[in-house]
Amino acid sequence: MIKYWLIKSEPDVFSIDDLANADNKTTYWDGVRNYQARNFMRDEMKIGDKILYYHSNSDPMGVAGICEIVKEAYPDFSAFDKKDPHFDPKSKKDDPTWFMIDVKFLEKFKYLVTLSEIKNNPKLSEMKLIQRGSRLSVMPITKAEFEEIAKMAKAK
Repeated sequence: MIKYWLIKSEPDVFSIDDLANADNKTTYWDGVRNYQARNFMRDEMKIGDKILYYHSNSDPMGVAGICEIVKEAYPDFSAFDKKDPHFDPKSKKDDPTWFMIDVKFLEKFKYLVTLSEIKNNPKLSEMKLIQRGSRLSVMPITKAEFEEIAKMAKAK
């Protein structure tokens, strides 16, 4: 059964356009250093799951498009590279702490669905993204939330 997710990236670090322009429109999703987000990636995200691609720490913030999982969790090699900003000396190759997935670009929305628009949509009032204290870079969403945001993107 397909699950639905939201992943966040700062557009000046890796935007939906960067994903669209990547080889085969695919890249690894590395650098997640939150245990709950890691657990979602490692234990629950499966090939074929659909993802809303969210631009964070930008003005405005919002959902920029859709991608999907094309490779399930495997050790995040950036944790082993001392030169990488995501290096973690506690993570070992034979006992990795951190994992990543591969995602593939599916669609860029013509218009960003802004955080403000999401907050103002009563159908999205229970969405984890807008819950107080929710700062996860990877979070589950419902099929209804996924579909409502995709609909909002097309209605602009």
